[in-house]
Amino acid sequence: MQSSVKTVAQYLAELPKDRLEEITKLRGMIRKAAPKVTEGMNYGMIEFSLGEPLCCLASQKQHLSLYCDPTLLAQYKSRLGKLNCGKSCLRFKSLDQLPLDVIADLLADAVATHRAKSSP
Repeated sequence: MQSSVKTVAQYLAELPKDRLEEITKLRGMIRKAAPKVTEGMNYGMIEFSLGEPLCCLASQKQHLSLYCDPTLLAQYKSRLGKLNCGKSCLRFKSLDQLPLDVIADLLADAVATHRAKSSP
């Protein structure tokens, strides 16, 4: 379910408390991996960008989603266990389902891949 709000603050304000806590923890992980990341809204979800999109977070009707580069996600699929993975997203009901160490590695690799693409 896409949000129609225009700012991240509005998006966060409309989340239930449990979802807000989960999204806040993931935002912290993303900021740790990419301290210079900027946040904005795109396609009804929070987009994290380093000049170009790095990843997105969304609170859907039945789950939370972390969107990232499909090639990178495919590389991590075996480490993600039985998580519900789409072509470019991970779907989960709570952070308890996520192997947070693997997510941290995935985010670090996403930043490294972005830097490699951006370097001349």
